[in-house]
Amino acid sequence: MGSRPDKPAAVEKWRKKNRYYYAYISRILKFNVAGQASVLDLSCTNGSVLNDLNPAYGLGIDKDEDLIAAATARYGRENLQFKCLDIEKDTWPQTEKFDYIILNSTLNRIGDIQKLLEKLWAYCSPHTRLVIIQYNPLWEIVLKLAEKARLKMPEDLNHWLSIDDIDNFLAITNYQPISRNFFLLLPINIPLLSWVVNRFIAKLPFIRRLDLIQIITARPIMEPDRIDDQTASVVITCRDERDNIEPLIQRIPQVARHTEIIFVEGHSVDGTREEIQKMIKRYPDKDIVLLIQDGIGQGDAFRKGFDSAKGDFVMWLEGDLTTAPEEIEKFWEIYRKGLGEYLNGSRLIYRLKKDTMPLVNLIGNRAFGNMFTILLGQRFSDTLCGLKALSKRNYLKVRKTFAEFGNFDPFGDFELIFGVVKNNLKVVEVPVTYRPREYGKTKTHPFKHGYVLLKMFWLALRQFKLW
Repeated sequence: MGSRPDKPAAVEKWRKKNRYYYAYISRILKFNVAGQASVLDLSCTNGSVLNDLNPAYGLGIDKDEDLIAAATARYGRENLQFKCLDIEKDTWPQTEKFDYIILNSTLNRIGDIQKLLEKLWAYCSPHTRLVIIQYNPLWEIVLKLAEKARLKMPEDLNHWLSIDDIDNFLAITNYQPISRNFFLLLPINIPLLSWVVNRFIAKLPFIRRLDLIQIITARPIMEPDRIDDQTASVVITCRDERDNIEPLIQRIPQVARHTEIIFVEGHSVDGTREEIQKMIKRYPDKDIVLLIQDGIGQGDAFRKGFDSAKGDFVMWLEGDLTTAPEEIEKFWEIYRKGLGEYLNGSRLIYRLKKDTMPLVNLIGNRAFGNMFTILLGQRFSDTLCGLKALSKRNYLKVRKTFAEFGNFDPFGDFELIFGVVKNNLKVVEVPVTYRPREYGKTKTHPFKHGYVLLKMFWLALRQFKLW
């Protein structure tokens, strides 16, 4: 097998010859890397991929002097720099942290993968994402034959790693995988056929494991910044929940340095608003805030509460007391240890008591949980649990994506979930005990809302699979 070409002209020639493949790689990266972020590309070659990502600050590294010179001449500017370094042997002068670190076929080429991943910790914050792109080892013979036939750029590859091999390297270097995906079953452009194969067939269960490209996104397992100084907010959405208000206030535990309790009241007719106002006076030692919902629907209430929350860590608790407020402590402990970024409660892990949840709801919740797990690439056994949490910083990132998903989510859960997945946040499920409602009536209508869930499924299919 030939050596990796050293000259910019040779690289440019191969990129033009295989433009369909390289354009697809660029699409994958754009899907996983937010614009206007800080990006470190450890195998930048001629710099075109890094430039296409439109970073606020980008640093490209390659050990070929000619490629770095060409990248600097073509794309170099104050916020996009290129350096000639051997990432295994040379000392890296850079000390800043990056939002994204791209390893595009990088792990295939180096000698000691574990050592490199450990070295990258110096450039990671708790919010850093590693984006790892590798060839599927099932394609080794095909790619070697393509090189001999001069259909593919020659590359010196030391390893052919499976996606499970990469997972293991991440585990032993204290990184946490977020998602695993496979792309590109037909890496050449045959009009219409390539579109059908790569958009539909390549993403089918089992067949996807045959795709050429494996991609893993991962994060370093770190405590959140300044964790001992962080505060928390509990956002409670409520409509016609009068008799639940005081028990909620009494039972919500104090977590973090300070805990804010925000009630978002949704035009109740049973005196819920007046009860909250009464409790604010009765419990002056607690930081209780009352917000009046502007629109209708739980999604509108959730957005108002989260937008207004002052805490560093924000939890959403529905006001029906079917999930015990004391469960909040579990969420805080998982967050403070850095074990997850979006903490999603699940009512369907522990055994449900008889008559706790109607059978049609139970079947629907389990079915949609499995469907969304397959589509989104992270575990969601229960998409509609009444307790979930994430940092305010991550919520603000997710909030920017809401417009992409339309405006027909009456629950609020799905635009939050889709935004979390879009931003590559690590989802961790937290089992909670689900209890029968003691006061008030459920706002869930299985058949009416089942139709909305089907619309959400179709939206997720288009956004996360059929692109």
